[in-house]
Parts: sequence; C-alpha cells; structure tokens
Amino acid sequence: MTAVLNADLHCHSSISDGLLAPAELVCRAHVNGVELLALTDHDELDGLAEARATADALGLRFVDGVEISVSWGNDQTLHIVGLGVDPSYAVLDVGLAELRSGRDARAMRMAAELDKVGIHGAYEGALRYVSNPALVGRSHFARYIVESGYAKDVKSVFDHWLAKDKPGYVSHHWTTLETALRWIREAGGVAVIAHPGRYRITKGELRRLLGEFRDLGGEGIEVQSGSHSEEETLTMARYAREFGFLASRGSDFHGPGESRIDLGKLPALPEGLRPVWEALL
Repeated sequence: MTAVLNADLHCHSSISDGLLAPAELVCRAHVNGVELLALTDHDELDGLAEARATADALGLRFVDGVEISVSWGNDQTLHIVGLGVDPSYAVLDVGLAELRSGRDARAMRMAAELDKVGIHGAYEGALRYVSNPALVGRSHFARYIVESGYAKDVKSVFDHWLAKDKPGYVSHHWTTLETALRWIREAGGVAVIAHPGRYRITKGELRRLLGEFRDLGGEGIEVQSGSHSEEETLTMARYAREFGFLASRGSDFHGPGESRIDLGKLPALPEGLRPVWEALL
C-alpha cells in the first residue's frame, strides 16, 4: 500500500470520550475521504461492532483498534494504540474492564479537587457527557467546565485545570507498558505509541521510552498526529527511522469543533517511512 493512503488510525467515539456515536464517526470519516479507519476508544472495545458494520456498508476499510492507558516512569500517563486487535480476545477484554473499573473513583477525586478551586458539581456535570459512567474522564470534565463558563474551550481547561500539576489533575495507576503490549500482541494487533510529542518528558526520557517500547515488542509510532506540530512530526519521523518503527497517522479526533484536526485531514506521512498499514492490510 502506498504511503499516501488517507488512513486515520486514531479517533474516538462517544463510547469513550468522543462526541459522535461510532456509526456517525465512520460516516464523517467516509465523507472526509478516509480510505482506512481505525476506531481507538480509550480502554474500551464496545463501539467496534457498530463502527465496522457501518464501514462495511459504506465500503470503507476498517481496523479494530483500542487506546490503552499506561503508567510509566515517574507518574507519566502514556497511551498505546493497538491496531488490528481481535475484539473477542478474552484477556484483552478482561484487562480493559479492570482498567475502566478505576476511572469512576478517580473522577470523584478530580471533582473534589475542582470543588476546592471553585468549580462545583463537576462530577455530576461530567456524567452528562458520557454514555458509560465507567469511562468518565478528563474530556467529560472539560466539556462541563466550558459549558459552565469557566473556560472558552476544552484546550484551555486542560491548560489551566486538568493537565499534570494543575488543580484538577489526579494521578492514577493504569496498566504497565509491558502488560499493554502483551495484550495487544496476543490479540493479534500491532502496538503503536500514541502522540509521543505530547508527553511532558525530556528528550532523554523519550528516547528511553522508545527503546523500552521497541524492546517489549512495540512496532509503531504516531508520526502524524493531531497533537503534533510540524517540527514534532519531523522529529518523530527521525525516531521512526532510528528505532525501526512503522509510521502511523491519526487525527486523535474527538468531535467537530473540539479537535484541532478533523478525520482524514492530516498531511501525508513524510517520505522514506514504512507506513503501519503495510502490517495491517
């Protein structure tokens, strides 16, 4: 497959923290000219059947995916995308259920911290934006805070309240990198490190992370991401070449008017990279 394929291999539906139902998301991708789509909801597989059925009806090639929450190093949360996973693989399904089980308690702690800085009723407000209370997360809090007039947009909420070291941030222990990669590998998938330019770690720590990821069986890196600047894209392209990673392309789309990049609207991958879809199609 050519590297100019319009693939979008990272996006979210309302099953986790996106705004659109899985079928609506697939239809939007199709209208936008996406040729290969992966739905990668946070720690959840329930939207895949609906998304695949819609994609099949539209003639859009579809990849079953998931984005797994990982704790690494000194309280650093990472996201690992699994592409081409088998949704029926029981070990993956059970492991993700365990991850989801801690989200509600974390959300209550976040609401308590936000209450201390004058943002009241955040937990109940966040629940209005989530279809499954077990998956309540920071994006749902952010939408409530915007609706309540405390911030102009979701990005501002993260910048002022929900990012690490901000008043509403609550650390949480997710699964380990080793375990996430084992789940993906045993489910028949390809593990991709999501938006590596977004993590607040040093260059040395990032290189250490990429080396560990590769040594544990990680195969891909998001080079083109809705979270990356042009400079970060070029940096990740260099890392892809250096570490021998497959290059992925994903908007990390959550919803219209909220995400920086729409489905299928990212630039093509830089030249000289082996695209991850060569391992998927």
